Amino acid sequence: MTTLLFTHPVCLQHDTGDYHPECADRIKAVLAALEAEEFSTLPREEAPHATMEQLMRAHPLSHIDYVLDSVPNSDSHHHLDPDTILSRYSGEAALRAAGGAVAAVDAVAKGLARNAFCAVRPPGHHAERDAAMGFCFFNNAAVAALHARDAHGFKRVAVVDFDVHHGNGTQHILWDEAGTFYASTHQEHAFPNTGFPEETGGDGIMVNVPLPPGTGSADYRVAFSDILLPKLRAFQPDFLIISAGFDAHAADPLAHLRLTTADFGWITRQLLDVASEFAGNRVVSVLEGGYDLRALAVSVREHVRALMGL
Repeated sequence: MTTLLFTHPVCLQHDTGDYHPECADRIKAVLAALEAEEFSTLPREEAPHATMEQLMRAHPLSHIDYVLDSVPNSDSHHHLDPDTILSRYSGEAALRAAGGAVAAVDAVAKGLARNAFCAVRPPGHHAERDAAMGFCFFNNAAVAALHARDAHGFKRVAVVDFDVHHGNGTQHILWDEAGTFYASTHQEHAFPNTGFPEETGGDGIMVNVPLPPGTGSADYRVAFSDILLPKLRAFQPDFLIISAGFDAHAADPLAHLRLTTADFGWITRQLLDVASEFAGNRVVSVLEGGYDLRALAVSVREHVRALMGL
């Protein structure tokens, strides 16, 4: 068994307009980094469309129809909000992004791979059950988590989110979903200004670790080790989803945490250790944020190196 990479060319065709930080160049930078010789044994798989059944575990049909019906037929843009923009190929890209996460869960659950990384866009962790926002239309990580639970019968599915922004959408969707766990490290009072420690969930378990602007490697690792990891281990996940955002890097322009490239390898190895203890090494990682192209590329490199055991 190995690591699988899921992606699709249509992810490059989701056009958010000039000067938008969530742009096609992000995927180009990621895929270029993964062309290095050390990744020559990394198998590539094409992300399929998510089905309506798969999406409807996380979103009502009314939301799915609203997003897909809003896709323009011409080379124009349609704004669901000032930051969340649809173009001609955005609907297909969103379906492939969620579908790639689902296909990755299938591959890992069936033992065809030890773990998987989904280099897809648009990202998903801000998409709430019935609302698109924050560059996100469908919640890829939540769709994957509920697929792991409902289609494959895993009893304790965890999502860990290290994006610099709180995944309000994932928390919203999993809040009352039994057998799920969501944990997030993020910059406090940054967009979308959610993810406070007192937000602990209903039937699902929520763990929020907000960090002040300027937090660097040492303090981040202490918080991750002392707060997040013990609660994740107490949950004893049998499947682990990672919302892999790389915008906590010090070079990222959209927030103010100060992580280094090496930190993303360290975070990944900590999560792999938990997956080894409880989840039979079953991990699916889904790309979220990261908006400095060089920092994104080198951070993904460290993340995937760790997934591959390099």
